[in-house]
Amino acid sequence: MNICIPVDEDQGLQSQVCAHFGSAPTFIIVDSDSGSCRAILNGNQHHGHGMCTPLESLKGEQIDGMVVGGIGMGALSKLNTANIRVYVSQHATVAETVDAFKAGTLKLMQPNMACAQHGHGHH
Repeated sequence: MNICIPVDEDQGLQSQVCAHFGSAPTFIIVDSDSGSCRAILNGNQHHGHGMCTPLESLKGEQIDGMVVGGIGMGALSKLNTANIRVYVSQHATVAETVDAFKAGTLKLMQPNMACAQHGHGHH
């Protein structure tokens, strides 16, 4: 299964999970079966509030799930409409997040958990 995780900087599996999906400079796509990963730059990182287009930077990628530290309602809705399940992670690194995903301990992101604005702190 290919899961996508927004990160602050590409450090492979040791990358720090970004606190907010739309503002992440990079996405790490991890094959949860093999553990292989690769980075994709977020070309939509700088956008106005509510203008996040999460699938633009990931166009053509096979994504089975998204794991975020935080996400706005607009981006969450767009991902859900594209049938991409969005999970929330409170883990620091991609490796810890992938382990939790494989263990089935990540919660599905609910609309009431979405960020109300950019710059909202998630820790």
